[in-house]
Amino acid sequence: MDKMIVGEPDRDDLTAMILRAKKRVGMSPVWLHSAATGMNAFPEDDSRALADLLGLPDGAVEILAESPLKIWDQSDPTDPYIYRLHEIVGVCGTTIRALINEEFGNGIMSAIDFSMHLERGPHPRGDRVRLTMSGKCFAYSSW
Repeated sequence: MDKMIVGEPDRDDLTAMILRAKKRVGMSPVWLHSAATGMNAFPEDDSRALADLLGLPDGAVEILAESPLKIWDQSDPTDPYIYRLHEIVGVCGTTIRALINEEFGNGIMSAIDFSMHLERGPHPRGDRVRLTMSGKCFAYSSW
């Protein structure tokens, strides 16, 4: 049963409400989840449209449009999914960096001008998680 919200909602209240409704919102589920948990800010027009669509309480638009403060509680994740992604970057990160630099030159992949897509891929040894990340490549500049 849903928790009754008394007074102004907080980030956790809004996150729960949005995630329960995410299948009917029509936005990228990856981006919506990230923004709902406070890791990205909703543009004000999107936060207003989402609040109207879902009937979110007063104050929701302002909370959803706040600039995120991205702080991780742990340097070594204990959640198995997050740990595996951390492990992949630890094992393959320098290789990914080298390959990106070979293809694009010395630079960095943006996590701001970025999108990600997740899909299920059938496989004889068990279905696979197919994760596609796309970020703008920025060249390093010399000052």
